[in-house]
Parts: sequence; C-alpha cells; structure tokens
Amino acid sequence: MNSGSKICKVLLLLDYTSEFERNLLRGIVKYSNDHGPWLFYRLPPSYKDTYGDSAIVDYAKRWKADAVVGRWDNDAIDLQKELGVPVIIQNYHHRRITCSNLTGDYASAGHMAAQFFIRKGYRNFAYFGLKNVVWSEERKNAFAEEVKAIGGKLYCFEYEKKDSSMRTRLYRWLQSLPNPVALFCCDDENALAVSEICMMYNIRIPEQMALLGVDNDKLMCNISCPPISSIELNVIAGGYAIGELIDRMMQTGKLVRNDIVITPVRVVPRQSTDKYVFEDKYVAAVVERIENEYNRIVTVEELLKDIPLSRRSFEIRFRQATDTSVYKYLLQCRCRHLADLLLTTRRQLIDLAIEVGFEDYNNVSRIFKKIYGISPSEYRSMRKSVIL
Repeated sequence: MNSGSKICKVLLLLDYTSEFERNLLRGIVKYSNDHGPWLFYRLPPSYKDTYGDSAIVDYAKRWKADAVVGRWDNDAIDLQKELGVPVIIQNYHHRRITCSNLTGDYASAGHMAAQFFIRKGYRNFAYFGLKNVVWSEERKNAFAEEVKAIGGKLYCFEYEKKDSSMRTRLYRWLQSLPNPVALFCCDDENALAVSEICMMYNIRIPEQMALLGVDNDKLMCNISCPPISSIELNVIAGGYAIGELIDRMMQTGKLVRNDIVITPVRVVPRQSTDKYVFEDKYVAAVVERIENEYNRIVTVEELLKDIPLSRRSFEIRFRQATDTSVYKYLLQCRCRHLADLLLTTRRQLIDLAIEVGFEDYNNVSRIFKKIYGISPSEYRSMRKSVIL
C-alpha cells in the first residue's frame, strides 16, 4: 500500500443515480479536501455488465488503486485479498467478513418508521421491500417488532429485484390493504413506485394510505404527487468516515475490517403522511394542534379550551390513544423538532430552545435527556450533523 505522503487513488464502483451514493461521495470528497488531495476514478455498473468482474480487478491493478469503494456482488472473488488495498463494500444481500462493509443501522430506521406512524394513530401497517436484501429485511423486522408491540396488524409485500410481474402484483396487493393504512417502503425508489401506481388507480395518499420511504432522495420524493415523506440518513458523515478509514489503513499499512455504519437521522415529513387517524376525534384534534403549534402553546389548559370534556376525562382518553399525557406529548413534540434543528443547523442551543417553544432554558437539557437518554450537545455530536 502507499504511504501517507503519496496521493491516494480511490477507485469508485458507484452509480451516482441515487441521492444515497451522491451524498456518500460528498462525504468522501470532503475528507479528501480536508486531508488530501486524493484522485478518484469511477467505474459505473455498466462497466461490470459489459466486461465482467475480472475486468474491474484488472483495471484496479493497472491503475494501481490505493483503495476501492462501492458495490461488489461477486462472493467468489475476495477483492481486498486480490488487490492488497483497503476495500469498503456497500452491502446488499449480506455483510462480508473479508473486508470492511458500508452498512447501516437498518433496524433503527424500521423502529423510527413505526414510531412515526404510531404517533399519528395508525393501527394498520404495511411493508413493501426486497427479498433476500439485508437492509430491506432488517428494516422490515424492526418495523414488525414495533407493530406487534402495540397489537397492530402488518401486511407485507416483498419481491425479487428482477421480478417482471412485480407492478401487477403490487397493484393487487395495494388494493387489498385496509383503509387507512401506514405503508413503509424499504427505500424511496420503491416508495415512488407505490406512489405512481396509487396515482394511476386512484388510491388516495394520504387519505387512504400514508407513505414513507428511506434515503430522503429529494428528487424522487418531490416528483411524486403528493411528495413522499422519507427517513434521512447521515450518509455524508458515513462517506467522511470511509475517508478516515482508508487514510488510517494507508498510514498503518494494515488491512483491517472496520465497518462504516450509516444511521438514520430523522423523518423528513411531506404531504404523503400529512394525516392523523385517531378514532377519537378530540384526541385527533389536540394531536394535530400540538404538531402544528408546538412552539406557541403555553399551557395544557389553553390547548384544551375548545374540547367539550373535563381535563381528567380527556386525559384518560388521550393516554389510551397515545400512551402518554397531553403535557408529555407536547414536550416530546418540542424535543423532536429541537433534535432536527440540532442536526441541521449550527445555531446555539438557547436559540433553538426558544424557537421550539421552551420558555425555561435551564430545563431544556434535562427534558431532552429524559426523552433521548443523552444531552442535546451529546445528541448533536453522536448523530453528526447532516450539514457536515
């Protein structure tokens, strides 16, 4: 391997067609700008399709690549052993044991999706994903755990990547789902496929079906009608971590297996999930008001002034529907928005606390820690800002 004094040459086996891979590259390039310069060369999937896997190995050797990052599906070739350089593979069907994986905390995304829908009152849930794909399977399993925990019903549809009949079968499955239903898709590409079928066959989103994807691919999400809500991942930070790993292995001369784990950051809501479905109309009204006015509401009394029930009677109904009190729900809502701002801005905590409605700044850290288990500053540091 090269020493740290030489320019690092990185071979990229990436597509660039998705927001995920573009953000991954942004992170790697940022590391290069901070610590390089590095040289990059991309071999798109079409190169492998035309010339085969062995041609990629030959090219990496001829170019004298110092590291390889991207997709590699051939289990018969141990790419890191073959090239003798750091290799970070974007896992698809499974995680590898012979090199570092670009992987993810897929279970956390599944938990996040279910909790997001549960807060909106859903009790019917659906999952649409890919068979025998590790990130889809683990998202589905975690989603199912949350649904089971509240006694909800889950409907699943999974398909093989090259299934030519998928859209026909998907349409029939979508028509069979109960109304309303909360549908979580394994990624934004598949969520867009659902949206297109729903638009064609007059399945109304979000009135009949709430729709949520993963990756927050802004182009895919916003060409949908309505735009699709999605889980944002800290992919840029993951790309930066890939740069750090490659640099460390080059400096030490040791090929180690050290997985890079992409974590979910937050749900980015759009119109595809813009509906609350609590059976109790008073609970639905209060939840919707909290979500829309969380930074302006001062007291619970103010919040309940138009509800024709005693506070005690309403609190009982609210807890039955949401598993928490009105006041705690308000605090949780404020903290969710505070968490978003911590990750997407570099502003001071006191300014953010005031923006989301906390009047007593001294209590913000205590409340936040009680809900998230860590302080706001620790949360910002651990999650790594999506504006890295």
